[in-house]
Amino acid sequence: MTINVDKLRQAVQGEFLLNEPMAKHTSFQIGGPADVLILPSGEKDVAAVQAFARSEGIRLTVLGNGTNVLVRDKGIRGIVLKLGNSLQDFQQEEENLLFGSGYSLIKAAKRAGELGLTGMEFAAGIPGSMGGAVYMNAGAYDGEMSKIVAKVWVMDTCGQVQVLNRDQMEFGYRHTVLQNSGKVVLRVQLELARGEQEAILAKMDDFNQRRASKQPLEMPSAGSTFKRPPGLFAGTLIDQCGLKGYTVGGAQVSLKHAGFVVNNGQATAEDVLQVIAGVQARVLALKGVHLYPEVLILGEE
Repeated sequence: MTINVDKLRQAVQGEFLLNEPMAKHTSFQIGGPADVLILPSGEKDVAAVQAFARSEGIRLTVLGNGTNVLVRDKGIRGIVLKLGNSLQDFQQEEENLLFGSGYSLIKAAKRAGELGLTGMEFAAGIPGSMGGAVYMNAGAYDGEMSKIVAKVWVMDTCGQVQVLNRDQMEFGYRHTVLQNSGKVVLRVQLELARGEQEAILAKMDDFNQRRASKQPLEMPSAGSTFKRPPGLFAGTLIDQCGLKGYTVGGAQVSLKHAGFVVNNGQATAEDVLQVIAGVQARVLALKGVHLYPEVLILGEE
């Protein structure tokens, strides 16, 4: 796959990086190089990159903040478009908040709370971008994006902008219609409700304190590694199988929370993948439950 770098550079105004280690752009701090990494300056760059990738037959990978992904050691071929550094606009219309897809989910939740709007408390400690959260239907503490999203503006592979309402998003557990569609989230409208600012912010603080006490936030990871099996908890199953601390190379099942695989400092993607496979095999053998990764695994095998 050959990329006409000069042609692409002329079409894009944002930051343009060649052979960029993805370890610098993911919360796992793991990952080989992207052929081209683009940090767009705005929606025009998104459209230009989509058009270039389509016309040239180049693979395009879109990231938010890189907080829920594991990039393989050989890196990502083609173009990576990372939105978490741009598309951070904000508008308010009474209880409706409109965020650009690159807006930090944590900052968005805090902003909603400060405005006395309830519904985003669950998101107060979830790292990542608004677009990534919608794409994955992120959630925690019995809340998820599907409950508050009203509309989503997306750009398809032909550069056309579409507006999807909540029903059209086909929300499911860590699932939306956007996955594997090639569509890029541009903006998100949330529909919240009036509440007491003090109570909202107190609830957010409580959730954040719970996260800090139970989750290995001090170590590089991609958040919860496995999806929750119906009626069960992945971390509990892994713990019951005696896998806390299970280590391959620099990757380890967290001693603090078995639902997290963490980077001890020098982990490779292969280390993480071996830990994931080992956990899946042990839990299946002892509990009869197949665990599926929640983290998105990207890049060349």
